[in-house]
Amino acid sequence: MTVREIMSREVRTIAPDTTLQEAALLMRQADVGALLVNEGDQLVGMVTDRDLVIRGLADSLGSGTPVSEVMSGGVCYCFEDETVDHVSKNMAKIEKRRLAVVSREKRLVGILSLANLASCNSDKVSAHLLRGVARAH
Repeated sequence: MTVREIMSREVRTIAPDTTLQEAALLMRQADVGALLVNEGDQLVGMVTDRDLVIRGLADSLGSGTPVSEVMSGGVCYCFEDETVDHVSKNMAKIEKRRLAVVSREKRLVGILSLANLASCNSDKVSAHLLRGVARAH
């Protein structure tokens, strides 16, 4: 099974100067926990609902603060034609819960989360992820 078969194709992207409040509203409207941050045609980060709380609210940043202040830089990604088994091993190793999914031309085509991987009903994939997530937290 390939990543293309289970990834979410509805990817939300925002600019680095998007405010924390705008990001939170978009997350609520789209019912997602993460937004990719792009500048031009380059992915420059990811902001999660956890980032908004832990790095924003907990540090008393205002709702008008740009997401660039709280986002994680250095976006990790996988290719849409990679196998789910390979990618789940990598996610566990690097302790990431979400990856951007790109084509071989490095165009954003989706996002892969733990929920997507859980949906493929593979004991092998689940074992990889459980080990990685258990280490991360």
